[in-house]
Amino acid sequence: MNKPLILVVEDDAPIRNLITTTLKTHDYRYTVADCGEAALREAATSAPDIVLLDLGLPDLDGVEVIRRVRSWSDMPIIVISARCEDADKIEALDSGADDYLTKPFSVEELLARLRVTQRRLAAMHTSGSPVFTNGQLTIDFAAGCAYLAGQELHLTPIEYKLLCLMARNCGKVLTHTYITQKVWGTSWENDVASLRVFMATLRKKLESAPGSPQYIQTHIGVGYRMMKIE
Repeated sequence: MNKPLILVVEDDAPIRNLITTTLKTHDYRYTVADCGEAALREAATSAPDIVLLDLGLPDLDGVEVIRRVRSWSDMPIIVISARCEDADKIEALDSGADDYLTKPFSVEELLARLRVTQRRLAAMHTSGSPVFTNGQLTIDFAAGCAYLAGQELHLTPIEYKLLCLMARNCGKVLTHTYITQKVWGTSWENDVASLRVFMATLRKKLESAPGSPQYIQTHIGVGYRMMKIE
């Protein structure tokens, strides 16, 4: 099976060359753009599977590129940026980015993020299935039940709703705002506080046994991600 086609959007030539060399070495197909307008044209004409996007572009801010792409496509977008503040990450993720990698980054981390996104792409093709499986976790959406190692999990309605939301976006960072709006319909400060409590109780139920895999990853100040368990 062909590796996915990657659109690299980066105006800094040395970083762009590092990324493309890494992709070429690992047999990824790629195309490049050095500004926002070129990125939008390339995204529309080449239909890449994944976009690696810098935010500090010479013509358009990367967040605007995300918003425009999201108006017509759900192609995964991984931001690669020197902007490291939580507010920048939240803005990009809330605008529709799937992941956020901060410069400077290692080649190994970039490849790991690509693998996570590839697994999410594969899962999207089977997202219509009434049953979700991740490691020892199984969710029967039709029955409204969740199981861990064959044993039914006793979840509150909010915990189950959170678990389903995370499962349907497995591998993707979901911001506090996105989650609270989906679960409670609002995003007030007390909603975020409640979210932390519910996530803590849900995690205890998922990771109660010693040596249990970490299903839910916390991105401090940003949100949460369900990890894909092999």
